[in-house]
Amino acid sequence: MTGDITGTVVRLKLSLLKNGLRQSGGRRAAYVASAVVVLLFGALQLLGLIALRWHAHVDAVVVLLTAVLALGWAVMPLFFPGGDETLDPTRLVMLPLRPRPLVRALLAASLVGIGPLFTLLLLTGSTVAVAHGGAACAVGVVAVVLALLVCVALARAVAAANIRLLTSRRGRDLAVLSGLVIAIGAQLVNFGAQRLGSSGLAQLAPVGDVVRWLPPASAIGAVHSVSEGSYGIAIAQLALSVGALVALIAVWAGHLTRLMTSPDGSTLQADTEPGRRERTSTGPARLLPAGRTGTVMERSLRYVWRDPKTKAAWVTSLAIGLIVPVFNALQGTGSIYFACFAAGMLGIQMYNQFGQDTSAFWMVATTISSAHDAYVELRGRALALLVITLPYATLVTVLTTAMLDDWPRLPEVLGLSFALLGAMLATGAWTSARFPYSIPQEGHKNVAPGQTGLAWISIFGGMVSAALLSSPVIAVTIWVNVVEDGDTWSWVLLPLGAAYGATVTWAGLRLAAPRTAARLPEILTAVSKG
Repeated sequence: MTGDITGTVVRLKLSLLKNGLRQSGGRRAAYVASAVVVLLFGALQLLGLIALRWHAHVDAVVVLLTAVLALGWAVMPLFFPGGDETLDPTRLVMLPLRPRPLVRALLAASLVGIGPLFTLLLLTGSTVAVAHGGAACAVGVVAVVLALLVCVALARAVAAANIRLLTSRRGRDLAVLSGLVIAIGAQLVNFGAQRLGSSGLAQLAPVGDVVRWLPPASAIGAVHSVSEGSYGIAIAQLALSVGALVALIAVWAGHLTRLMTSPDGSTLQADTEPGRRERTSTGPARLLPAGRTGTVMERSLRYVWRDPKTKAAWVTSLAIGLIVPVFNALQGTGSIYFACFAAGMLGIQMYNQFGQDTSAFWMVATTISSAHDAYVELRGRALALLVITLPYATLVTVLTTAMLDDWPRLPEVLGLSFALLGAMLATGAWTSARFPYSIPQEGHKNVAPGQTGLAWISIFGGMVSAALLSSPVIAVTIWVNVVEDGDTWSWVLLPLGAAYGATVTWAGLRLAAPRTAARLPEILTAVSKG
């Protein structure tokens, strides 16, 4: 097929969008609501950028904003491979299409959607903010189109280069990093906003001087250069963006050619070379205890590494548990007690232990015939969690202490963290047996329909109970710091908190084991609904 297929592919993109919205009223409502919110936010950003038109350092703001937009377009295919069905060129491999016409068609189809419109609003606002004079406005029109095309081509090139990975099971697991990126990004934005509020936009100038030479920010930088009368610099900046667009399209076309002409793993014959032996396990699993405890620990740790939903929860908890104390310490407003946030975030992973198994829990249920079996099962799961949580909570506490230079309080904060962790393990074991709920394997929901109330009771009720269980250690900490000499008696709280946390954990597991054994049918029914 050698004709122009651009119109056909654009109509295909519109048909995919229209048919997707026809599937359900809820999906239409969600799409319309998200479109309204995104476009409203984009319009407000447009007005805000125009309001900065006469600010002395607006040029640094707009080039950095363009660079952030390009970064977002680059990572979007990695985190949301299913967000645009036309991102997958392997769907077209059976059609007689040549790469160059296909590149033009897919590039045009990529301009259809909320994302390109939002990007266009921000690029337009950035151009208006720095364009002064007729020549700058004319260059601004070219710069907006060029920057938008670079962003779209960047996303397509990244998607084509990684499509084999993104459509595999392990590749789809990359989406779990979105929680980490969002968590870190939100804190970075908060940290940056506070710094800018105290120091002003002037501190962006050194970074802007570098970024204005990086495509596609160089296209917007060219508009400012024309406004300043630096026509030679503007031509060089536009040339950089044009060169980047040409290079990205060439890379994209090269990957399309290989994808549409090379076989993948599904068409290659399996290696059946005689004499090959299966690789035996030589990893850290050998360090786990023998018997059922070690087996349960290994199974739980494998879930953390392999199951997308479990991995997503762990990645998010690990990130937030570190970000909250560290970023508050960096801002100079933090307290060393924020380090307990790490233990609290990871302790949440003990809740709904059986729901994480989904329908596979029936295999575990067949091995539990007594309260002792249930106790060993819960103990193994708790120990697997402690393998990660104890060193992590200790590391976050030491790091926060070092940043705040408050070493005398390190023992008491560690003791508090261990006591809180023990209380959450205890309440998590009990609520896992009393309020289990299913976690759907498909989609982004973490609770099956009709079980939201159970999830709220399990998590938030358990957290309140854990806070109450930790109150004796909290009371002793307050007493030591208010009544006694805190620096002298602080070291006592470390062994006290560790012993208290271990005792509470043991008691919680013992109380939860009989209930778990008695409620196995109800637990199995609850966790299999997703």
